[in-house]
Amino acid sequence: MNIHEHQAKEILREFGAPVSRGVVILSTENLIEKVKDLKSDELVVKAQIHAGGRGKAGGVKLVRNFSELEKEANKMMGKILVTHQTGPDGKEVKRLYIEEASNIKKEFYLSCLIDRESSKIAFISSTEGGMDIEKVSKETPKKIITNKLDFKVGGPSDEEANKIISIFNLSPEQKISAKKLIKILYKILVEKDAGLIEINPLIINNKDEIICLDAKMNFDDNSIFRRPEIAKLRDLNEEEPAEIEASKYDLAYIKLNGSIGCMVNGAGLAMATMDIIKLYGKEPANFLDVGGGASKEKVTAAFKLILADKNVKGILINIFGGIMRCDVLAQGVLEAAKQVNLSVPLVVRLAGTNFKEGKEILEKSNLKILSASDLNDAAKKIVNAIK
Repeated sequence: MNIHEHQAKEILREFGAPVSRGVVILSTENLIEKVKDLKSDELVVKAQIHAGGRGKAGGVKLVRNFSELEKEANKMMGKILVTHQTGPDGKEVKRLYIEEASNIKKEFYLSCLIDRESSKIAFISSTEGGMDIEKVSKETPKKIITNKLDFKVGGPSDEEANKIISIFNLSPEQKISAKKLIKILYKILVEKDAGLIEINPLIINNKDEIICLDAKMNFDDNSIFRRPEIAKLRDLNEEEPAEIEASKYDLAYIKLNGSIGCMVNGAGLAMATMDIIKLYGKEPANFLDVGGGASKEKVTAAFKLILADKNVKGILINIFGGIMRCDVLAQGVLEAAKQVNLSVPLVVRLAGTNFKEGKEILEKSNLKILSASDLNDAAKKIVNAIK
C-alpha cells in the first residue's frame, strides 16, 4: 500500500526524523489562513499523487508570496498530472502539501527496503539526490552504494551506519544526524511493516542541517490488518476502481494496458500466461490470480472485473486445478456470463481436478467457447480470435 508524501513525512516526524514543516490542504478555500503558521518567506506547493516525476510535470512550484501561492495552488488543485509513472491518462490532483522552502546546499539519495533475495534490509545511498535512482544506477553506478543488514533488535550499529553514509562526505556533526536518521528509517521499516522508505532528496541546507526534503513509503499489504494506523492512510482516489473492487473479493488484480483479459489461478501461472500472450504478439489487459480455493462467487466477480475493462477484446482463462476445482470455475464462468453480455471471444484451458466435468459444463452451455489443450494452444487461439 502506498501513501502520500505528507503522510510519510508525518511518520518520519513522529519517529524524530528532520522534516520541513508543512500543511496539507484538500481545498484552496481560506488558503492563507491554513498556512499562517508556516514561517518561511518562501513556500513550496506540492501535488500529492501516488507517482514520481511530479516536478517535471508541473506538480512542484516554489512561491515567494501569498499572491503566487494562491495562483499556483488554484492552478494545481484539480489538475491532471501526467508523469512517467502515471501512464498517459495521468492522475487528478485532489490534495496539496504546502511546506516551508529550504535553501539547498547539497542533495543526496537514501532509501531502505526489504531485499527479498537476501532476506535482509538493504540501504541504498547515492550522491545524486533528486534524480531517478534507476537512471543513476544505469549511467553512473559508482555513485551508488548498497549495504545489506541482518534483521536485529536495536537496528544498525554505528559501524554499519557509517558505511551507509560514507558516500556523502559529511562533517562530524552531520554524520551524527545522518546516523540517527539511518536508525530511524530502520525502526520505521520494522515497526510499521514498510516495504520501502525513500528519501529523495535528502539535503543539507544553508544551516548545514540534514533534512528529508521528499519522502515515499509503501507498506506490506499482508500486514495492514495489524497496522490500523497505516490502514487509515489509504487513499482510494489513488487506486484503480477495478483494483478496489477486486480487493473486496480477495482477488489479486492489477490493470494493464493490453487487450486480452486473463483469469488464472496462481501467480506463477499468471505470469507465464501473460508472457506467452506477449510471445504471440499481443498484450495482457490485466494480471488476475483467483487463488487456489476460489468459490463460484469469487470466479464470477473475477469474470465481471475483466469484462468491465473496455480495452478487453478477448479473454483467456487458464486454470490448473489442484485445490481449485475446474467444475467450480466453469460454473462461475456461466454465472458471470448470465449477468453480463459476453460479446468477446473466450478461450478456456482447464487441467487438473475435475477438468473433465468442467469442460462438460462449458460444452453444454450456449456460450461460444474455444477449448484449448495446453497453454501454447490457448495463447494461439485467443490471439487469432481477436485479429
